[in-house]
Amino acid sequence: MLLDFADLTPLDRYRWLAATVTPRPIAWVSSISREGVTNLAPFSFFQVISDEPATLMVNVGTRDDGALKDTLRNAQDTGELVIHLVAFAQADAMNASAALLPHSTSEFVHCGIDSIASSRVAPPRVKGAAVAFECRVAQIMGYPQGKPNHHLIFAEVLLAHISDEVLNEKGRIDPQRLDLVGRLGGTAYSRTRDTFDLQRP
Repeated sequence: MLLDFADLTPLDRYRWLAATVTPRPIAWVSSISREGVTNLAPFSFFQVISDEPATLMVNVGTRDDGALKDTLRNAQDTGELVIHLVAFAQADAMNASAALLPHSTSEFVHCGIDSIASSRVAPPRVKGAAVAFECRVAQIMGYPQGKPNHHLIFAEVLLAHISDEVLNEKGRIDPQRLDLVGRLGGTAYSRTRDTFDLQRP
């Protein structure tokens, strides 16, 4: 099969990319509006991009009608967010928080997801999340230039909350205990428990 992306619709391009570039880690992002309404949403176009300074990148697309998503609006307005990793135990809650809700409705409240106060930023954390990064927005870049339909949020990590329950006896992350989920194509997900080791040459 040969795909000429110039001949594909945007939806088909997304489907082919999302089904092949896998598994993708999921950023479960909490933010807060100027009015104090909390927001929680998952994004699978997400990655670590730098360790100095420690920086994560979350790609937030626009809504189908071109409107900005709450996560992006809140990040622009307040400059703060919390990025959680999603363990299998919280997969259903993460999926529920992807629902399209009015700007005035908090996913925490609507989905019954417990929160806990963050230490250095205003957005709350998801209670029970194994890993949560409190972040300051370093830069927001629209793409493509001229008529952006995606916005890259570069989030500098200020503080990381890591549950002792996912650490091994050496104080390092045990992927079996962490048990994260990753996004595949369509409605499919994966878990990180099926692992193997390779020594770099």
